[in-house]
Amino acid sequence: MSTAKAPNNNARLSASPVELGSFVQSLVQAGRVNDADAQAILSRRRDREELKKPLLAWIAEQNLVDQAPPHRTLDIESLSKFLAEIANQDYYRIDPLKIDVAQVTQVMSYAFTQRHNILAVEVRPLEVLIASTEPFIDSWEADLEHVLQKKIKRVVANPLEIKRLTTEFYSLASSISHASKDASRSMPGLSNLEQMLELGNMKDPEANDQHIVSIVDWLLQYAFDQRASDIHIEPRREKGNVRFRIDGVLYTVYALPMQVMNAVTSRIKILGRMNVAEKRRPQDGRLKTKSPSGEEIELRLSTLPTAFGEKLVMRIFDPEVLLRPFESLGLLGEDLDRWKKIIGHNHGIVIITGPTGSGKTTTLYSTLKMLATDEVNVCTIEDPIEMVEPRFNQMQVQENIELDFSTGVKALLRQDPDIIMIGEVRDLDTAEMAVQAALTGHLVFTTLHTNDAPSAITRLLELGVAPYLIKATVVGVVAQRLVRVLCSHCKLESEISEDDWKVLSSPWKVRPPSTVSQSVGCLECRETGFKGRQGIYEVLPMTENLQQYVDNKSDLPKLRQAAYKEGMRSLRLSGALKVAAGATTVNEVLRVTPEQVK
Repeated sequence: MSTAKAPNNNARLSASPVELGSFVQSLVQAGRVNDADAQAILSRRRDREELKKPLLAWIAEQNLVDQAPPHRTLDIESLSKFLAEIANQDYYRIDPLKIDVAQVTQVMSYAFTQRHNILAVEVRPLEVLIASTEPFIDSWEADLEHVLQKKIKRVVANPLEIKRLTTEFYSLASSISHASKDASRSMPGLSNLEQMLELGNMKDPEANDQHIVSIVDWLLQYAFDQRASDIHIEPRREKGNVRFRIDGVLYTVYALPMQVMNAVTSRIKILGRMNVAEKRRPQDGRLKTKSPSGEEIELRLSTLPTAFGEKLVMRIFDPEVLLRPFESLGLLGEDLDRWKKIIGHNHGIVIITGPTGSGKTTTLYSTLKMLATDEVNVCTIEDPIEMVEPRFNQMQVQENIELDFSTGVKALLRQDPDIIMIGEVRDLDTAEMAVQAALTGHLVFTTLHTNDAPSAITRLLELGVAPYLIKATVVGVVAQRLVRVLCSHCKLESEISEDDWKVLSSPWKVRPPSTVSQSVGCLECRETGFKGRQGIYEVLPMTENLQQYVDNKSDLPKLRQAAYKEGMRSLRLSGALKVAAGATTVNEVLRVTPEQVK
């Protein structure tokens, strides 16, 4: 969290609540609102009083045009900043991820925060930052300073955020406190490694306790609000960490007492229809819930026994991903044309390759969703099923009953499929079944873990697939990575050095752009400079010319060079084009792409 220093242009007006008339007059005097709008607002004073809405929130609803450049609408953030200016206080944009909820809720009681419309946002060694909606009222400051034995620093924040987060933070703290007390009574002595790993109980009252239910509900909704892709619940010796992965980076959001964490994990396992009593073996599960906006969201659950207890990771899948066009995924221009040509084949093998977390699933599902019309039968064998899609016939690998990828493909071939998706080719048996399916007239999609697209061909050869079968079946390969996209609110133009551009675009002689964008960091992107991610792609159609390089003594460098001559762009060149377009940075592309092999 950071604060914006207010200009020292107005003195404190009075030790009283902000009043509509004086606030609007200040807006007019500052040249932010014209006289006509001011009169219109004041004429509706009674409407606001009847609605009993916060002053700034009600003014923001009037959609007034800010008379100062760039003449945007005066929203609640702009009005809050202006209030900070006239109060000679800092404006504070609250980032919930950077607030220590356990710490700030100990500063004062919930009743005290409600009475004075204030919220502690940071606790420092010598002072406490208090955000308020009434910067001119200070009657509570002396008492609080006396109790805390620390100085109070006043800041102004969005009143709606203060109201919402106050309720959320204190509700969460209360639930954790009550759950801890209940757990300490029913589970005494949970302090050493052996006791942490004791088997649970399906009738464990903590898992269904209303406080635990509230904590889990908050955890899921909080993750949806923050655009998290994964939730990590990690046990430690005394406390457990809750972390969110956002745009590929992990953020610690809360530290739960171990008893509460065990109950939270049990609650989620119950929802995911997992064996709550079994804590010694890894388990997989899934659950479906709704986001605050009412959209259905699916979560894939995975547990892992660790030294301090059961670690739980929840992967969040937004069904809207299935409906995203290729352009929004980052697949553009010539690469998109090549990809559409590859997936337009009636039969053959299409391979998507890249490391874990590179967006393969998103590309795969988006493609299958587009191809899954009423005229075709799409069947999948996955481990596990990532997202449940009504248009697909999906089957999950179950090793305990000897249903692996190879056996699953055999079964799918008897289901009259048009398109088959094999989650991953891990061994020769699965590879041979994929080849068999392609030879019998099916379009097969699958994934591999290789550094680039040409390496997928050599990986199949290494598994033992005959070269003539690869030539006859593989129609195309795409390798991909995810790069963070620059925040549109704070990115700045800068020059690019010739050396940096050569690293990205070599061996191609691509003219460097006159300017590129660089990350800065602001409140919108949590000072990271990035917001969201997009894919960069290396698309390799298997042409007749390239097929001659596929043999038992296949030379990967020669295959790669031939692919470049055919028009394939490397991952780094694809990234370079995004750098030139101002979407990302040189360092971000170099971070996620393998070193360019000439």
